[in-house]
Amino acid sequence: MTDKYAVIGNPIGHSKSPIIHQAFAKQTGEDISYEAILAPLDGFESTVRELIAHGYKGANVTVPFKFEAYQLCDSLSARVVSSGAGAVNTLVNTHGNLHGDNTDGIGLRNDIEKNLGFDITNKHVLILGAGGAAHGVLNSLLCASSITIANRTHEKALDLVMGIKDCEVNASTYDSLEKSYDLIINATSTGLTDTVLPIPSSVFAPGCLAYDMMYGRETPFMKQAREAGAQVADGLGMLVEQAAEAFYIWRGVRPLTQPVIAQLRNA
Repeated sequence: MTDKYAVIGNPIGHSKSPIIHQAFAKQTGEDISYEAILAPLDGFESTVRELIAHGYKGANVTVPFKFEAYQLCDSLSARVVSSGAGAVNTLVNTHGNLHGDNTDGIGLRNDIEKNLGFDITNKHVLILGAGGAAHGVLNSLLCASSITIANRTHEKALDLVMGIKDCEVNASTYDSLEKSYDLIINATSTGLTDTVLPIPSSVFAPGCLAYDMMYGRETPFMKQAREAGAQVADGLGMLVEQAAEAFYIWRGVRPLTQPVIAQLRNA
């Protein structure tokens, strides 16, 4: 019997998750279906309850529902609890009980280290933005030598670094950035509106990797990084890697990601 899964969001028509998970299923021989479901902005819980009633085994959750998903869960993974982000992007349905996980952080790290060949350990890292995306990936980067969170408002950046003990973590505003960094991650949504971040090009150290969590377009951040001589990557690999982790949580099988990344690039 085919096991049913879905991704829930609003908007959702742009989602590549069905293509990714169908490719994983074909590759691994797992008998699943996977679809994109548009939930009303005020109807996320009712959508999830309906999926449970129809026997769905799990779901991915995308914007703007990751925080609501967290609230719905009966249990949470250790990485969700330790992150303190209050956000879930993967749901597992076990006889009506919802277990929540967040695969964004491991997806980011796997893409940077395995696909791009960039070792994060002992590097100086700059994260731009202090919203949900930054919350979701911060814990996966604590192997770095230092992490700076830069945001328009210093208070929001401070809130994100509070309680972190496993790594030197600092808060900054964009206009206070003076150092250069080995790895810079754009965790803002500025790429959607082609907004230029007010950061100096001096932040890009020689050999720097500039990583934009957006994908499918050349953002102003990526353009600035290229002009500064940095290696540049978008978030498509992260999208596939976080999906692979969700697939493993659901099916106990770890799919190969690089063929799927190549398939999406070629498309």
